[in-house]
Amino acid sequence: MNWVKKRKLPATKAIKYNELPCLSPNSLWNALHSSFNTALHHRVDFNILNKVEHKPCQTWNAFSRYEFRSAIHKCIDSSTPDPDRMSWHHWKLIIKNDDCLSKIINIADACINLGYWPKYFKISTTVVIPKPNKMSYDNPKAFHPIVLLNTLGKLIEKVIAERIQFTVASNDFIHPSQLGGLKFKSTSDARIALTHIIQSGWSKGRSTSTLVFDISQFFPSLNHRLLVHILEKAGLCPKVMNFFVNYLVQRSTKYLWNDLSSPFFEVNVGVGQGSALSPILSTLYLSLPLYIIEKRFKNLNLPIFILSFVDDGLFIVQNKSFSISNSHLFCSYNILSKLLDSFGLIIEHSKTEIFHFSRSHGHFNLPPLNLSPLGGLILHPKDSWKYLGFIFDQKLSFHKHIDHYANKVISMVKCMKLLGNLLRGINLIQK
Repeated sequence: MNWVKKRKLPATKAIKYNELPCLSPNSLWNALHSSFNTALHHRVDFNILNKVEHKPCQTWNAFSRYEFRSAIHKCIDSSTPDPDRMSWHHWKLIIKNDDCLSKIINIADACINLGYWPKYFKISTTVVIPKPNKMSYDNPKAFHPIVLLNTLGKLIEKVIAERIQFTVASNDFIHPSQLGGLKFKSTSDARIALTHIIQSGWSKGRSTSTLVFDISQFFPSLNHRLLVHILEKAGLCPKVMNFFVNYLVQRSTKYLWNDLSSPFFEVNVGVGQGSALSPILSTLYLSLPLYIIEKRFKNLNLPIFILSFVDDGLFIVQNKSFSISNSHLFCSYNILSKLLDSFGLIIEHSKTEIFHFSRSHGHFNLPPLNLSPLGGLILHPKDSWKYLGFIFDQKLSFHKHIDHYANKVISMVKCMKLLGNLLRGINLIQK
C-alpha cells in the first residue's frame, strides 16, 4: 500500500550546498559530511572549565546481570537493526543464556578496565531522513542524520549511560533546569514548569516574556576533548575517563541516500543521534553553560529563569513592562551567544522566537525584539506559540491547543473509513 512504502529522498541533483548543485554522488557525500560536522574546526576555550566546581570522584563497580537485562527489556524489537542485521529480538534470545550474558558482561567490564572501545563498535551507518514539514528539501540541513550502530555495542552503551546518569545525579552535577535527555524528565515536565512560572508571575501582577533559542547541529557539535574534561569534572573515576578518551576517537561512518552508499568518513566531533550515550553526554555538556550563565545573571541582577530541553533553551523574564523584559532578554541572549561560542556551539538565529503572556483585557502593545546587533533577526511576537507539542496563547487559555488536537483526532477518525469497513478493506486488528 502506498502509505506504508519507504519515502524516497529527492534526486541528488536537487540538493545544493554552498549555492552549488550536487551533480555527482561524491559531491553529495561531501555536502552531507560537511553539513553534519560543521563544528569540526570550532575553537573551544578550555579555561572556562576553571570556573566549574570539581565533584568528588565516584567509584565504578563491575556490571551486573540485572543492569543488562533491565536495559535490553526496554528495547523495541521492531527498531531498525544494526548494519550486521542483528535486531534486539536476537539479543534478547541470546542473553537468556547465562553463559552468553556472562561473556557480554566480561566484554563490558574489560572495556572499562582497559580504557578501550573496539574499533568494530566505532563503525556506523548514517541514514539520512528528511525533517518533517519543511518548505524545501534542497539543502542538507533539511535532513536528519540517524546513526545505526552495532547492536551489541549499543547494549553496552545503554548500561554505561544508565550508570553515568545515576552517578551524576547523585552528586548534583546536572543543572536542575535541564528537562531533556534524562530519566523521569519529559516534555510534559517542561510545559508544566513553564505554566507554573507564568501563573506565579500573574499572581504578583507581572507579565511573562519568553525567548526560545535552538543550538545549531547540537549533537554533531560536541567537542570530544572538552567533553572528556567535563566528565572528569562530573566525578567519574580515572578508568572511565580513559575509556571515553578511546571511545570518542577514530570513529567512522558511511552515509545512505536512497540506494546509494558512500565510502567511510572519519567522524572526529560530536556524538551520534542513535547512540545510547548521546542523551546523557549532551546533557552533561550543556550543564556547564547553564551553571555559568546562571551565575552571571546573578552578578548582573538579571531576574531571568532558564529552562532547557536537550538543544532547545528558553529564557523567561517577568516584569510589568514588556520593554524592560525585552532589554533583559536582549542582554541574556548576548551573554548566551558568547558563552556557547566558548563551548564550540552556535545558536541558530533563524529559529529564535519571542512570546509574551499577559492577563490584560483586549489587545496590548507587544514591542518587537531587535536581535540584529547580535546577528539575529527582528522578532515580532505572534498570537500563538507552539513549544514542545503544546500550543500556547497569550492568556494561557489553551483554546487553540484543544482546537488543534481535536481537529487532528476528528480527521484521523474520518481517514479510518478509507482503510475499509465491515465488508471490505483491512481487518479490525490491522486498523
